[in-house]
Amino acid sequence: MEASLSLLEEHLSCPVCCDIFSNPVVLKCSHSFCEECLRKYWKDLEIFLCPVCRRECSPEEPSQSLALKSLCESFQRGSEKEKGSQDICQLHGEKLKLFCFDDKQLICVVCHISKKHKGHDCYPIEEALPDLKSEIKAPLQNKLGKMTTAKLEEENCVEHLMVQGQLGEEQIRGVFKKFYQFLEEEEAARIAALKKEQQLKYEVMRERMEKLTKNISMLSETIGLIKKDMETDDITFLQNYEAILVRAECTPPDTAANAEMGPGAFIDMAKHVGCLTFKVWNSLIKIVDYNPVTMDPNTVSTKLILTDDLTTVTCCEEKQSLPDNPERFHVGVLGSEGFIKGKHFWDVEVGDSDNWSLGVAKESIVRKKLVKLDPESGLWTIRYINGKYKAGVKSRKEIKVDECPQVIRVYLDCDKGEVTFSDPTMSNTLYTFKHTFTEKLFPYFSIGSLKSPLRLCKRPLTKVTET
Repeated sequence: MEASLSLLEEHLSCPVCCDIFSNPVVLKCSHSFCEECLRKYWKDLEIFLCPVCRRECSPEEPSQSLALKSLCESFQRGSEKEKGSQDICQLHGEKLKLFCFDDKQLICVVCHISKKHKGHDCYPIEEALPDLKSEIKAPLQNKLGKMTTAKLEEENCVEHLMVQGQLGEEQIRGVFKKFYQFLEEEEAARIAALKKEQQLKYEVMRERMEKLTKNISMLSETIGLIKKDMETDDITFLQNYEAILVRAECTPPDTAANAEMGPGAFIDMAKHVGCLTFKVWNSLIKIVDYNPVTMDPNTVSTKLILTDDLTTVTCCEEKQSLPDNPERFHVGVLGSEGFIKGKHFWDVEVGDSDNWSLGVAKESIVRKKLVKLDPESGLWTIRYINGKYKAGVKSRKEIKVDECPQVIRVYLDCDKGEVTFSDPTMSNTLYTFKHTFTEKLFPYFSIGSLKSPLRLCKRPLTKVTET
């Protein structure tokens, strides 16, 4: 009997509001709707369409369906009669007017004053309903929102990954075009490596996206079923409340947090295109220049822009749209390679820039907020700002110079624990830090001026063995 009533109710429900028809009207395509639902649906449309079959209609087309209206009224009278038998307490014969939050059940006034419900939180039905529905709906909607946001972020990451892959391929092809006669096999090998890493990391992102899509679909289906349950009459909803609550709890886990990127989510661009000419120059040594350091695009802050060869950083007025991956800096950019032992140096052309910082940073430095330029923060730097050179120590020691250098050399001796800054053209030392380094150090660059970029100087070589 209940199945028959449910089937009848389904046929007597408006496809727009999903409730029993109110003042039903019928279109020429034979689809019926509540008169008010159809009017609201057409309100913002330039062309009137049937909400079901999308057939074009005219505003004069809807006609009253008296037979359907009579049938709906009869069904509602029968439903109200059936409802009347369901809202009576089986124990006391009194009308069910209260809901017990402790026992999660409908009770009558006599139940409320009985020992069974003594001290329980009981409220009138009309007061309990909003809280109960919100208890189910709000967490589900919140979870769905988080999953949807996570999927959008994942899609942006995939797009960035694909752009990286495309840019990397273009750079690789640009270099190999000059030496294609000698380097055909090497070119193919490096592009294959880039494609392999791109594909591997794309598959990881795609699997996360598929999992999110599947969970969103499952959650959306559950929400739809629960929504349908909550659209029943109040008594039926409250009587089925515990079952609905169980269904609401049996949803996919919230994967939004697990969807967050871990380190190394993007292509290691420095490995594929950083210092590429040096890696292949032994066969064409006479025309090759060497950059001992390149910059890592996965660490560059949103206010900086790197050139394609990863050797020049420029300040920009507007923030770039970049993924907030774990490696990315709040201010500055790191070199692509870190050092834990040995001696290393690199020259940086500062030109006419009036706001820059250079030095080294420890691998574990805080990257997502502004930090002080001193060793306690994990930075050993000098800075030029407001016409003054300052060492990155607590006292902000000013460095006196006779003539502003155009090039700054950073010399790192990991074994002795020294970072020295000098002007290579004048052979004079500007400042030296002494420290016992316990972790890997990376070259650090930062610029806050639009006047001139920071550019890594190429180092002329006769022959260097790649390490």
